[in-house]
Amino acid sequence: MALTNEDLLAISQLLDVKLDAKLKSELQPLKDDIRDIKLHLENVTDKDIQLLAENYVPAAKRYEKAVPEIQAMQADIDIMKKVISDHSEKLKKIS
Repeated sequence: MALTNEDLLAISQLLDVKLDAKLKSELQPLKDDIRDIKLHLENVTDKDIQLLAENYVPAAKRYEKAVPEIQAMQADIDIMKKVISDHSEKLKKIS
């Protein structure tokens, strides 16, 4: 018994319907996972990055403003070390 073109077309349509249903059922968990990842990125990760940026920028600006003052203090400390060392040498000579 030979199959007609109509029979082959009907078989092809049945296979397409079953394949589509199978693919949809297998892809749904992946779609759910992707949705969960997108929600996590939007609700958690983006907010965490925003909080980091909000805290980092003011701290970076304070540091940038403090750099000259820190450098001046370091220069003062270096001078004080030298003076203390000189005074220690003079005190050793006196005693």
